Amino acid sequence: MTFRSFLLVISLFLTPIIVQAQLIVDQNNPEPLPEEVNLTTPYHTTISFFYYLEADNFSPTEAARAMNFSNIKGNKGELAIKLKQILEGKGIIIHTSEIPNEPNYLDSAGGNDARFYFDRVKAPSIFLEKVGKQWKFSPYTVSRIDRIHSETYPFGTAKLLNILPKIGTDEYLGLQLWQLFGLTILILFTFLAHMVFTFLVDRGLIYLLKKLGYGYIGENYLLPIAKITSFYLIVVVLSLLMRVLQLPAEIWAWIVIIFNTLKPFLITVIFYKIVDIIAAYFQHLATKTESTLDDQLVPLVRKTLKALVILVGTLFILRDGLNFDIIPFLTGLSIGGVAIALAAQDTIKNFFGSIMIFIDKPFQVGDWVTSGDIDGTVEEVGFRSTRIRTFRNSVMYVPNGKIADSVVDNHGLRVYRRFFTTLTVTYDTPPQLIDAFVQGLREIVLAHPDTRKDLFHVYFNNLSAYSQDIMFYIFFELPTWGEELRARHEVLIQIVKLANSLGVRFAFPTQTLHMESFPEKKALIPNYPEQEAYQKNLRDFLSKELGKKIN
Repeated sequence: MTFRSFLLVISLFLTPIIVQAQLIVDQNNPEPLPEEVNLTTPYHTTISFFYYLEADNFSPTEAARAMNFSNIKGNKGELAIKLKQILEGKGIIIHTSEIPNEPNYLDSAGGNDARFYFDRVKAPSIFLEKVGKQWKFSPYTVSRIDRIHSETYPFGTAKLLNILPKIGTDEYLGLQLWQLFGLTILILFTFLAHMVFTFLVDRGLIYLLKKLGYGYIGENYLLPIAKITSFYLIVVVLSLLMRVLQLPAEIWAWIVIIFNTLKPFLITVIFYKIVDIIAAYFQHLATKTESTLDDQLVPLVRKTLKALVILVGTLFILRDGLNFDIIPFLTGLSIGGVAIALAAQDTIKNFFGSIMIFIDKPFQVGDWVTSGDIDGTVEEVGFRSTRIRTFRNSVMYVPNGKIADSVVDNHGLRVYRRFFTTLTVTYDTPPQLIDAFVQGLREIVLAHPDTRKDLFHVYFNNLSAYSQDIMFYIFFELPTWGEELRARHEVLIQIVKLANSLGVRFAFPTQTLHMESFPEKKALIPNYPEQEAYQKNLRDFLSKELGKKIN
């Protein structure tokens, strides 16, 4: 919405206007204008009421005869004038061709009562009612004239209805002099208000925010909202003051539609911009947390709120601007929603599955998860599906409903990463050498910077078919799989070096045929040194490789 749009709206006000009455008389209607008050039908009552409030036949007292003043006190002529001003201020056009010309008319849309409503949406309190053989404005309508008049012309604008016409009633371009004067003042007011708001927002607000250190927020978030708000305030003031000009019905009816459409539209735009501020605030909070799931949640919440704002704003535009009855629409939507829900069970299931993921937070972006055939790293969590990058570098889109119903193993939440293997040594390895080898393995675990020192198990624990087995069960305190692989590599290298230093031979599945030794041949069983040599070799290894001295 720009200032140029306001100029286009104002230009409509200067269009030459021909029709000069709130009552639009059907040119094809043969009924003559009344020579006296006729209250026999809704049609004649309406014609008589407006006839005696025209400039040439001005007689408010005669017009008031079309009103039922049962037990109601007040100036009858003044109330008749106010009633006409209410209809004009609300932009209600009354076509004589649409008014029933039957003495016994019944309102089929309102319980078959003897009533006639001019506009159920804009003025539900203003209606004609049959009393005896006469049709008159109901006592309920008459009793509420003062209240409705003050609501239609609030903040003292009603006083201008009596002051402005004194400027002059000569007609130019289809408008009276005082109306042209009022339009000129309103146009000047629009320019002046735009300049004032621009100065206050661009110079005052932004300058103040820059002083406080919020210049970026002011220019990118608050400035657009302030500009739209200034336009909204101008539209509200114009809609209040424009009623005072008592413009002809056909033109004023379109102006009312424009104003009633602009107001909810601008409010919708304001809240649409506010969503950006809310999202930016939550994004700032999300950056302070360790979880990356809320970083995905903020954009989704922003899109959802914007869609909600657009939906609600559209309903208000239809209701207030276009006089569209949204109740049947909402009723039909609720009934149709049941059918849609039945047809889209999987979609709804996935939607609620995504809600459960955001609430329970079983994983976050970057975690390695496994669940059935699912095995990979979480890249993005959406409202319908979760995107997972597999270790084949392919992408899996998994419905959130399936994830919510499955058992998910989140490897990314591990504090420690387990490493378990079995070291197999040959059966000819002496017990003393195995004991020295196990002792060296433990020292490797204690010396490594990324291993858990308070919980690990290294024991000679099994005799298998072809080897003596040493259980090597440790934990790494590392955040990622890549770092775990690096630590495994370092530990395994140290194990191989230790085995080479001690002369430990690793076993593998074999079948050995032992033959009797011959004097000219060396036996297959190696000669192992004494236990003191093992300890010496172990001390040399620990001193050289791990920097430890053992007595």
